[in-house]
Amino acid sequence: MKRRTFLQTAAAGSIAFSTLPLLGATRRKRPYKIGLIGSGWWGMNIMREAIAEGSVKVVGLCDVDSLQLAKCVEEVNKLTGDKPKGYEDYEELLQKEKPEIVIVATPDHWHALAAIAAIQAGADVYLEKPISHTQQEGLAILQNARKYERVVQIGTHRRVSPHNISAMEFLRSGKVGKIASVKTFVHYGWGGDAKAKPDEEIPEGLNWDKWCGPAPYRAYNPAIHPKGFRYFLDYANGLIGDWGVHWFDQILWWTEERHPKTVYSTGGRFIKSDGTDCPDTQSALFEFEDFTMSWEHKMGVTNANERSQIGCYFYGTEGTFHLGWRDGWTFYPRKQSESEIHMDAQLNDPDQQNIKELWADFISCVDSRNRPVCDIGDGYLATNMSLLGMISMQLGRSISWDGENAKILNDPEASKHLRRPYREGYTYPEIG
Repeated sequence: MKRRTFLQTAAAGSIAFSTLPLLGATRRKRPYKIGLIGSGWWGMNIMREAIAEGSVKVVGLCDVDSLQLAKCVEEVNKLTGDKPKGYEDYEELLQKEKPEIVIVATPDHWHALAAIAAIQAGADVYLEKPISHTQQEGLAILQNARKYERVVQIGTHRRVSPHNISAMEFLRSGKVGKIASVKTFVHYGWGGDAKAKPDEEIPEGLNWDKWCGPAPYRAYNPAIHPKGFRYFLDYANGLIGDWGVHWFDQILWWTEERHPKTVYSTGGRFIKSDGTDCPDTQSALFEFEDFTMSWEHKMGVTNANERSQIGCYFYGTEGTFHLGWRDGWTFYPRKQSESEIHMDAQLNDPDQQNIKELWADFISCVDSRNRPVCDIGDGYLATNMSLLGMISMQLGRSISWDGENAKILNDPEASKHLRRPYREGYTYPEIG
């Protein structure tokens, strides 16, 4: 018998997609007016799928980089024949175009203000992860979504990836046995170029002051924009705030528990000297009622026994289950006499994602007013885990988390990190 047994792709795919809305399901005759806030690489990946799905009319795009904005307006025109107007200010877009759907794909530090403004303007929102830069921003988005009864889908598209859906079915079947430990990890070179880049003059067409927005203002540096903001803690939360959210969301999808009880994280910058300031090495331990979960990011070479650079390991009494990205999932049984079980990933180009399927779910929920598969409530919980990990690392101690009341227990200093001061001219969103 072969050591590895592969699931049939067609059969697995039919199981995986059985829980998703059917493409081409009943739609209203008039297309939804849609706007995009943040027309960079990932924002346009989402917009292209929205256009391809066929139930939207693009009325406006917003970006503080006028050259990037002009390219995207031209591309949308070629794809659709629509003539959307370009805006530097998203509030002007919301007021003048009155979109019914808004995609928010800005850098992390702008997510909360843009998403809340869209929700309050009456739009349903597709919001990229992580949902916020600080915990109380995320809570404000959630509260506004519920108050105004808006559909808010988060871009954690692994919830609709066929192999991830199949993985959850396998894990819940009991075949892995009792699971008391889960490891999430990313082991590859991440964190910017090898050498620090000097600050430069602000490029033509870029409103850098507005790009910095509510976050601290700093001199323009090409390592930050375009695409590099995740490596700077003023604007993001490092790798645990980027990739970590995806894997934490998978853990929360698997378990019935909603929050960790305690979080301890340690790490730092031991390898990189490139001018960025996010940790290049970080470990975090999350204690739940029935299991522990760890996060690990390192720059070192992957252990040959681990076989993968990214994903989750579920350690069960009957075997070990690896849930990955491009490499699908694999179950390694405890008994040597039993065969491994594997399912390949089914991902879309470009960038190996499943936005198409997630957008189909979103539009179905906009039609039906049901909550989407990656609801804002789920995105809030997964983002919280990343943010709590960063707070613990920065303070150098464990923190206790009361998830039901969204409070850090018995640690006033740590509690201050649940929000941060905004720059003058910007107002931190209120929470109830």
